[in-house]
Amino acid sequence: MTQTPNQETNILGKFTSVLGLLGAALFFAGWIYRWSYFYFFQLELNTLDLPAQSFLIVPLQIFLGDGWAICKTAIAFFLAAIAIQATLWLIKIISDTVVSTSQLLLSRIISATQHKRSWTAKQLKSLAEFGFGQLRSVDFLRSLVNEIVIVSWVLIVIFWLARWQGVADARRDAGQNSTLPVVALITPEEKFAVGRKLDDIFTNPSLKGYRIIGDIGLFDDLRGREDTDIITNPKQPRVWRLLLERGGWIYLFRALPPNAKPNEIPSVLAIQQSDKGHIIIRSPEVSKTSSP
Repeated sequence: MTQTPNQETNILGKFTSVLGLLGAALFFAGWIYRWSYFYFFQLELNTLDLPAQSFLIVPLQIFLGDGWAICKTAIAFFLAAIAIQATLWLIKIISDTVVSTSQLLLSRIISATQHKRSWTAKQLKSLAEFGFGQLRSVDFLRSLVNEIVIVSWVLIVIFWLARWQGVADARRDAGQNSTLPVVALITPEEKFAVGRKLDDIFTNPSLKGYRIIGDIGLFDDLRGREDTDIITNPKQPRVWRLLLERGGWIYLFRALPPNAKPNEIPSVLAIQQSDKGHIIIRSPEVSKTSSP
């Protein structure tokens, strides 16, 4: 027996709807993940101008990144299914109680005003009959509420899974086990207030012509500590990593030490790309020497 064109159209329409909902859920998960990740580094996601399609790829890491991620996702959605069933059960009990109470009240009003001819009785009877008519639409409203409940619980689960994974990955990348590349940035001197001179790494560059607004301590903490310093401190060198290169800006940060506090986050250095050019050297790990 072959399917009719209407059946095929219906199946195709449902499949398209499922793909649309899946795409929206993946985009939502990717956006929350990226927002949580970059917010850890005190960067606003909307200012980074990331491509929209990248948000659809990130959720694969959230839900299927490794064995623990798969297990965590399965547990989260299992608990969400239980929460959905419990919520729908409570809604059904409440709605059935409200409907039965309303029907009983309206029936009594109609019975009490059935044989009375006063204007007030007629109005009460009309309102009661109208109320009975509205109660017939309860099933539709209940179906709508049920769908809202299901979508809400799914979004809550996706939000917390994506947020948790984003913060966890950001903490990992900010520390010693980072997946971000070690970086060496070489840029023209006249547009760079900090950094070591390649021909004299022990002399601070002149700050003549520069001004500051804000916390000068942040600048003092950076100045003189721009290099990796693997020679004097080989066990815990200062490691600079490349966070992002986007929209004409380069975002660097100094990785946290092994003894960093749980709530400690690194300061991010945003550098505008120079029109005279610059050099960025990426590496998966720190070099064996920092000597020029």
